[in-house]
Amino acid sequence: MLSQAAEDYLKSIYKLQEKGGKVSTGVLAEFLNVKPASVTGMIKKLESMKLIKYERYQGVTLTNAGKAIALEVIRHHRLLELYLFKALGMPWDGVHDEAEKLEHVISEDMEARMDAYLGYPTADPHGSPIPDKNGVVPKTESIPMTSLKDGQSCVVAEVNDSDSALLRHLGSFNLYPGTRFRVIEVAPFEGPFTIDVAGQQAVIGREVAKHIFVNDIHDT
Repeated sequence: MLSQAAEDYLKSIYKLQEKGGKVSTGVLAEFLNVKPASVTGMIKKLESMKLIKYERYQGVTLTNAGKAIALEVIRHHRLLELYLFKALGMPWDGVHDEAEKLEHVISEDMEARMDAYLGYPTADPHGSPIPDKNGVVPKTESIPMTSLKDGQSCVVAEVNDSDSALLRHLGSFNLYPGTRFRVIEVAPFEGPFTIDVAGQQAVIGREVAKHIFVNDIHDT
């Protein structure tokens, strides 16, 4: 049995690896908000278990076994988020922290029952893809909102789920996955986006827009 901390490391390495290849110990320490010495100790342990590969000055990559564990934890997390949201009515800005606590302890039977109850979903409440029971991640295509131009219409595909205040802010504009909006104006010099959401105007700052990913883009 792996410790919860070890599973968190594998999950974090997977997420960072998806963004940019090998993961340095410094980046991992910052991502997990732990001291570099703690990262070094855990890396040695995970490497001895053949769950990661580490090359000095090159960083960390997951082995196939490590990736399988990371995807299983991510599957638990995202199924839990959706179950808490749909079955228990928790707000979408509150399910992430609860899922963080529960993702390590649910049984395979509970995982299967949640999956069936939810109709074998492919995305969590924030639009993030849910790996299936075989560790296959659904293919998704989206771009950051910051890439949009004046007059373009699009659909929210996914939003960053790690900041509850950000999610509450987006919810106040009804910017949930599946919501269509139109860009009225992109202010110059890295300014904000003025958008139309179902007839209501909203101003979205560029820092917020970096956490919103969209697809189904059309020029209007």
